[in-house]
Amino acid sequence: MLETNGLTLHYGGSQILHGIDFAAKLGEVTCILGPNGVGKTSFLKALAGTHPRSGGTVTLDGETLPVARPQDMARRGLSVVPQGRMIFPLLTVRENLETAFAVLPKPDHGIPEEVFTLFPILKDFLHRRGGDLSGGQQQQLAIARALIMKPKVLLLDEPTEGIQPNVIQQIGHVLEYLKAKGDMAIVLVEQYFEFAYGLADQVYVFRRGSVATSGRAASFDKDALRAAVSV
Repeated sequence: MLETNGLTLHYGGSQILHGIDFAAKLGEVTCILGPNGVGKTSFLKALAGTHPRSGGTVTLDGETLPVARPQDMARRGLSVVPQGRMIFPLLTVRENLETAFAVLPKPDHGIPEEVFTLFPILKDFLHRRGGDLSGGQQQQLAIARALIMKPKVLLLDEPTEGIQPNVIQQIGHVLEYLKAKGDMAIVLVEQYFEFAYGLADQVYVFRRGSVATSGRAASFDKDALRAAVSV
């Protein structure tokens, strides 16, 4: 389980996150919902190490994690699919996938066949440059790269943004499959409400850098929740 207690984050003199208490369990999708600008992406950055938290604790399977660089957090089991995908446009698909090897011991340097089962298009395009892929194909590449790191926690920031509907559906099927495997916690930040609600086991609603409400997805009235996260 991934847990945070009292997590805070600042950008310069501005406090962005205010004492976030949060938990994500193995075999579940935990969704973070809320309007733009309420700290959802900043929270993922604090977890992934791309922006150091100011205070509070992060624990994974009972072990308190220090503030660390992204590659060190990835080695500890937190793998992120960032907003905007952040693939390397001049590298081939194979080379993009192989960048994940940097956080793995040498015996694990290999692309699991499961990656190509989940995203068959990547096998067909192994020698194509990342920048020549469509937005949906780049998103599949970014998720595949994160999975190669063998995460205990998969962090996804707006994975449906700018993606065609058939690829959104495929990504949804992949997340359902990963959830069913039960060996990782999935933390999903997502503005596409129907996609998020359809996957969510647990929901956190952020407001002004704090948790406004949280609970099991099934316990919320769907229409009321949609209204709460869209204002």
